This record gives sequence, structure tokens and C-alpha cells, in this order.
Amino acid sequence: MGGMASAKYTELGAFLRSRRDRIRPGEVGLPAGPRRRVPGLRRDEVAQLAGASVDYYNELERGAGSQPSEQMLAALTRALRLTADERDYLYHLADRPVPVQGSAGSHVHPGMLDLLDRLPATPAQVITDLHVTLVQNPLAVALLGEQTNLSGARASYLHRWFTEPDARSIHPESDHERQSRSFVADLRAAAARRDARDTEATSLISALLDASAEFAGLWAEHDVAFRRDDRKRLIHPALGLIEVNCLHLFSEDGRQRLLWFTPAVGTDSADRLALLAAIGTQEMSAPTS
Repeated sequence: MGGMASAKYTELGAFLRSRRDRIRPGEVGLPAGPRRRVPGLRRDEVAQLAGASVDYYNELERGAGSQPSEQMLAALTRALRLTADERDYLYHLADRPVPVQGSAGSHVHPGMLDLLDRLPATPAQVITDLHVTLVQNPLAVALLGEQTNLSGARASYLHRWFTEPDARSIHPESDHERQSRSFVADLRAAAARRDARDTEATSLISALLDASAEFAGLWAEHDVAFRRDDRKRLIHPALGLIEVNCLHLFSEDGRQRLLWFTPAVGTDSADRLALLAAIGTQEMSAPTS
């Protein structure tokens, strides 16, 4: 490790320690406990929140670890509730490019993250207006599969829906046409809400027009409608068909949405959802959002 890199990693470790020390456990959904020796988070708690091993996180704070991945930096940003400026500084110290807005590494709206933490018993996740999943709680992963580990165009579930047939297998085939129409109308509404100079939405639309005749046909119909709430039928590998209400809460600028899933009234979905925590995360072939 070169001298400049070594100095940066030492600073990275010091920065992580300083951010850890300022957070109170209750702010991130952890019990305060009667015998805490420090007011902030412990190293093992940060590791747990970020999905890292304690040994790995200890190495990062010592400045002796390897260069953290962009996925790990995004997880640390959320675990430590970093502001956008602090997030950018963390990526700088790790010699990683700052994620572009709307990518899987986007800075999650603090209010969305706070609400997500307050929904431990409900599958919930935060997505962008282009259906890139930014963060999921454990029950959302158990219900829908891990969605935050994709990059590039594939990070958008819209892109996967229209270009990868397997992406639809989580829904019954009879629901596919309705889902396609809903996705296209939502994308048109989201694109219209963005600045006219925005290239992220226009690039996604252009790619889908080239790749999918189905998308092109639906786009030509000019339907416009945000997805605010929706009733979905999901096929879970262990629990079978689950019917849920998918509710949306929009951030003030419309760029991010908190989705949470509740059992549809008049079905046995409440019992099936109650089993999610016991079953744990399943390998899902086709995430949704």
C-alpha cells in the first residue's frame, strides 16, 4: 500500500470512528442497554448494520483493511446515517467514484431511512423513481429477494422487466400485461417530473425503446400515472402465492419512494407473511419493485 493510500485509509478509519461515536443506538433501532461503556455505537453494531464481519470492520477502522467495495461504502453510509457530503468524503477516502444520483449507491433520503427502520415487522424497501432498489429491510429481502447488488442498467427493475424474461417469474403470467402498463405509465410520469436536461431517465427510455417491442408499443400509448398503491400477487418459492397491497410514500422531490407490503384483506396472506421471518431470506429468481 502506497504512502498516500495508506494515509487515506488511516483517515478513513478515523472518520468511521468519529461518525460511529456520534450515533445513539436508539437512532438506528438498536437497544441502548444498561451497561454500555460508550454513548455511540460499538464496532460490532456498525458491522451488523452494514452486513459486514466484525473482523473486517475492525480492519477498516484501523486503516489496515483492503479497499472497501462501493457496495460496502453504500452500506456504511446508511449504517452511520451519513449526510450527502459525508458520503462523498467517505468515497473519496476509499478512492472510489461517488455514485451518480439514481444509481444503486445513491444517498438514501434520511426520512425514508428512518421510516424504514420503524417498520421491522413489515416488508419494506426504498427505491428510486426509476425503480432502482437502494435499501431493503430483512423481510423485504425474504419476500422479494436481494435487489441492491446490481449495477448499471440492470439495477433498474424496469429495465430487467422488459429485457429479462426471468424477471417476471415472481408474478403470475396473467398479471404481466397489467404490470407492464403500470410500469410504463409510471416511468412517463417520473420522467416528466425530472429536469428537462436530465439524462438518466432519457437514457433508460431510449434503451428500452431499442430493446423491447412491448415497451415501445406501450410507450406510444402515452399513458401517465404514478404508482401510488397497488395490489400485487407474488409467487414465493417457499410460501406460494401471496397477495399483498404495495403502498408508496414519495420523498418531497419525488426521486425516492418507500414501499411497504401489507397482506390483502380477505386472503390468507397475513399468515403467509407472518412466516417470512421464520423462513428467512430465500433465493429469488426475479426481484420486483
